[in-house]
Parts: sequence; structure tokens; C-alpha cells
Amino acid sequence: MLLARLFERLVSVGRLTLIDASGRTHRFEGRPGPASTIRLKDPVLHRKLVLRPRLYLPEAYMDGTLVIEEGSLYDLMDLLARNLEALPAGFLVRVTNGFTTLLRRLHQVNPRGRARRNAAHHYDLSERLYELFLDPDRQYSCAYFTLPEEDLETAQKSKKRHIAAKLLLSPGQKVLDIGCGWGGLALTLAQDYGVEVTGLTLSAEQLKVAERRALKAGLSERVRFFLRDYREEEGVYDRIVSVGMFEHVGVNHYGEFFAKVKSLLPADGIALLHAIGRMSGPGDTNPWLRKYIFPGGYSPALSEVIRAVERMRLWITDIEVLRLHYAETLKAWRRRFAENRAELKALYDERFCRMWEMFLVSSEVTFRRHDHMVFQMQLAKAVDSVPLTRDYMFDGERAAAREAA
Repeated sequence: MLLARLFERLVSVGRLTLIDASGRTHRFEGRPGPASTIRLKDPVLHRKLVLRPRLYLPEAYMDGTLVIEEGSLYDLMDLLARNLEALPAGFLVRVTNGFTTLLRRLHQVNPRGRARRNAAHHYDLSERLYELFLDPDRQYSCAYFTLPEEDLETAQKSKKRHIAAKLLLSPGQKVLDIGCGWGGLALTLAQDYGVEVTGLTLSAEQLKVAERRALKAGLSERVRFFLRDYREEEGVYDRIVSVGMFEHVGVNHYGEFFAKVKSLLPADGIALLHAIGRMSGPGDTNPWLRKYIFPGGYSPALSEVIRAVERMRLWITDIEVLRLHYAETLKAWRRRFAENRAELKALYDERFCRMWEMFLVSSEVTFRRHDHMVFQMQLAKAVDSVPLTRDYMFDGERAAAREAA
């Protein structure tokens, strides 16, 4: 069987036991590592897993035609990730469908109408879904763990302080939040730093929640939210922040994005971009993730982002790479998802739960074993918009932490 020969070549770490659709058992073992046993219930998978494993393996788990009989989903995905990491580079490219990199510009054509449909696909789900695995502020992006033992709530508050320190905020400034989510960052900046914030989202559900939160906090006069594409925004803002939205822009539109940021900033303005990236150069989006979770999504290499920034003649005044912070964030999310699985299944169904389990687990493994990371890029029009050293960031962050204590 061709699939067995593929796994025989793949597995050099840990142990994988495969029970094929005919009931035959195949065992593949390398040096010590994770162990997993899977059963295939559909003979068509023998061929599909050879042709497009990145699409058909998670899809089979969703559909219940791939059953894990030993270990957890995390064990299986970690086992596969460790072995892919150990492969020669050329073989790895073939196994993971590297040729799809050539099609990524087609996948990421993202005009305004499609951008709204893509956002609705993921974000216009039940409000209760996100309540059950996110922190109370609904920060749906990488947290910032100043200590390994910090809980999710503390790390998300630290993330907001970290971003605010890089924005060099002063009371009364006007701030634009591109991709404001459910409004948590915008409300924090207005409440704690005395700024006025305009938040943009493409999700009707997020807009509804954000406006409700602003009203409840008594901040409706200083924080306004709009269902609006960033390309439609006009005016001038002292500060611009975008957290977890750039992954939806599309590689074809990077020039358009940074041109808009530049046009909205005054001469001494500052912008802060927080986004998922990759350390190994340009690539493509996992086809299963693109089909089921984030249509049109892509995590760029820094080289792709920097090239677009340079063309706009913006100063990159600071870059920070957060490596394992998102892995720890995702670990917390998947554990909360598991704790609330019964309610989530009642809210949707078993297949939906399996889809989200695969999303959270495979994403965590990607940040632990593969090439993904998070970057924060500070941008300015003028060379002297920020102080000469980074001390102001740490001083501001510590002062905000003391005030919150």
C-alpha cells in the first residue's frame, strides 16, 4: 500500500500505528517520541492521504472516517509535526503540497465584498462559542506571557499594555483600531489611556458585541465602532493599531494596506501592526485551514511585509518577534474548549467540535514545531517620531502594570 510506504519513510520519531480500511495493521517506529494509533474507515483515504494529506487528514478527522484509537488528537498532530520537521527539505516540500505556493495570489484575491464574506465565515458565529474558550475580554489573538506560569487573563492584559506602550499614547489622541474584534483593545485604550478610538470590523456579530460593551462601560462617546473595510476609512489619526487582522489582508493587497495606513497618519503619527508571520520565507496557507477556517487567510514572511513597507517609504522603528507566546495561548484555548465541549456540541454538532479541535490543536503544533510566529512592527512617517532607545516601552508598560495592580 502506497500510504504505508509513505508513513514508513515519514516516521523517524515516535510510533505511529495505522489500521487501514481493510483492518490490516501497519506499525511505523523511530527513536523515542509520541505514540498514536489511527484507524481509517474509508478505503478512499488510502489514496487521498497520499495525494493531499494537509487537506484530507484533518477533513477525515472532522468526518469521523479517521478515528484515533490511541493517544489524543494533540499526540497525533505532534507526532506528524515532529517527523515532518525531521525530513529532508525537498521531501518536506513535496509531502506538504508546496506547489500550492504558486496559487496563493489567486487564493488571496480579496476585494471588499469577498473580504466581508471571508470575515463572516469565521467571526459571525454564535457569540457563545467565543465566550466558552476566550478570556472574558475576548482577546482573539496572541497573548503576551511575561512569565511562563501566567494564566490567560493576565497574559492578555499584558498584551494590551505591551501594545499601548509601543503606541506612545497621550490623552486626547485619536486612535484607529483596524480589525477591532469585539472591542476589547479599543475599550482598554480609551478607559486606561484617555484616548478616543475608532474601531473597524467586517463582522456584524463583532460590531453588535463591541457597541454593547462600549455602552455598558459608559464609553460610547469616546469609542465608536463601524462595520467598515479599512480601505473605506478617511481622516487623520494620531495612532493606528491593527491586531490579528493583517492575516486577512491578502498578499496581493499589502501595498494597498500600507498606503492607507500612511494616508491616515499625520507627520508624527505611529502605527503598530501585530500579526502572525512565518520565519522560513514566503509560503502558502494550509488548504484545510483555507477551506474550513480562514478563507483568504495567509500568514506572511517578514520579507514580504517589509518589502511592502519599504515601497511606501515608512520607517520601521521597531520589530519584535514573539515565538512561543501563541503556542501557549492556543494551549489555553484548546483546554477551555475541551472543558466546555458538551455545551459546544449542543450549540452546533459533533462535526463542528471536531473541526474546531483540529483548528486549535494543529495551530498550536504549528507554533511549537513548524515555522509560525507573531511579529509586532512599529511604523512611522518621520525618523524622529519615537525616542532613540526602547526604554520608553518598558517604562510605560511597567507604569501601566503598577497602576492596574
